[in-house]
Amino acid sequence: MTGTQAGDVASSSTTSRLDFSSLFYLHPSENAGSSLLPGVFGGTSYRSWRRAVLRALLVKSKTDFINGAIVKPISTDPNFMQWERCDDMVTSWILNSLSPELRDSLQYVNNAKELWAELEERYDQTNGCKLYQLQKEINELVQGTLDITKYYTTMKKLREEMNTVDINSQCTCVCSCGGMTKLQKAEQDRRLIHF
Repeated sequence: MTGTQAGDVASSSTTSRLDFSSLFYLHPSENAGSSLLPGVFGGTSYRSWRRAVLRALLVKSKTDFINGAIVKPISTDPNFMQWERCDDMVTSWILNSLSPELRDSLQYVNNAKELWAELEERYDQTNGCKLYQLQKEINELVQGTLDITKYYTTMKKLREEMNTVDINSQCTCVCSCGGMTKLQKAEQDRRLIHF
C-alpha cells in the first residue's frame, strides 16, 4: 500500500466515526423489536405510561422526534436517511409499548410525532370522573393495618396521579402577586392535615 492510499484510508475512517452525541445515533443493541418499557399501555393510566415513555426516550436522546424539534429533512438532505431511520425506530418503540389492540389501531401513522399526537389526543384528557375517583380514594384511605410507610406511599401515589390529571395543578404561569405560592402552601397544609 502506498503512502497516499494509507492516508486515504486513515482519513476516511476518521471522517466516518460515530458521533455518540448526535440525535441520530442509535446504539447497536437498539432495534425495532425492542420496547421502551417492561409493560404495555392498554388504555388506562395514560399519564403514568406517558411519563415512563418520555423518560426512556430522554435517556436515548430521542424526545425531539415526538415533540417535533427535529423536523423531517427533505429527501435530498444528507441527514434524510438517518432521520427516517431514527424516526422509524422511535415509532416502533412506542408501538411496541402499546397493547396489541391499540397497536393495530395506530399502525398507519406516518411518523413518531404523529403517533405521539394521536396518543395525546385520545388519552390525555382531563377527566372529571377520574378526578372524582382519585379524590374519593384519597378521602377513603385510612392507615388501618398498613404501616406508616405503606400508608404514606399509597397516599403520595394517589396525590401524584391526581396532580397529573388535574389541569389546575399544572399551571406554569409566572405569578408576581404571590398567590400561586399561597395556593401551593394551602394544598400542602391540606395534605398534611389529611395525612
